Amino acid sequence: MRTRVKICGITRAEDGLAAARAGADAIGLVFYVKSPRAVSIGQARAIVRELPPFVTTVGLFVDAAPEDIRQVLQAVPLDLLQFHGNESPEQCRIHGRSYLKALRMREGMDVAAMARSYDDAAGLLVDTYVDGVPGGTGRSFDWSRLPARLARPLILAGGLNPDNVAAAVAQVRPWAVDVSGGVEAAPGLKDAAKIAAFIRGVKSVETD
Repeated sequence: MRTRVKICGITRAEDGLAAARAGADAIGLVFYVKSPRAVSIGQARAIVRELPPFVTTVGLFVDAAPEDIRQVLQAVPLDLLQFHGNESPEQCRIHGRSYLKALRMREGMDVAAMARSYDDAAGLLVDTYVDGVPGGTGRSFDWSRLPARLARPLILAGGLNPDNVAAAVAQVRPWAVDVSGGVEAAPGLKDAAKIAAFIRGVKSVETD
């Protein structure tokens, strides 16, 4: 099975293009003002405008007001919503769009039960738990804590980079991997060479 790749935290059109050219399946746009990778509606529109066909655009929100999400959806052609806060299944569904629900792997979390709760999610993104930080921590977690089978497709995140992504894919066999800080030159500024190396790492497992 081919593992898909999402490059998250894109803030510049040239970084979105670099991701697409390297073979990324999706890019993430962060609509969370506290993030160093946050984009405005204008920035997001400019990035999406430059993308070639067949690259999925994902909008990331953290406990955002429904009206704020609607405002983004009216202006930016997003393909998927990603909820990275404490949103309930009902709050994820109200926009009538395909969505990903992010889970932060804290002690005692039952990922299989969460998958059943968000049973209409396009996928579950599992990230590292760090108190007070909703994502983008650059830290990994113990991948052996993930169940072998889930009711929804699994997107693996948290501390992935060009050096460890092949091992992650080989162990977890996720539907997709998601990276942000692991392919950056600085927060919010992607490194095209690191993006290409990351995707090569993913593909190296597929050809084993």
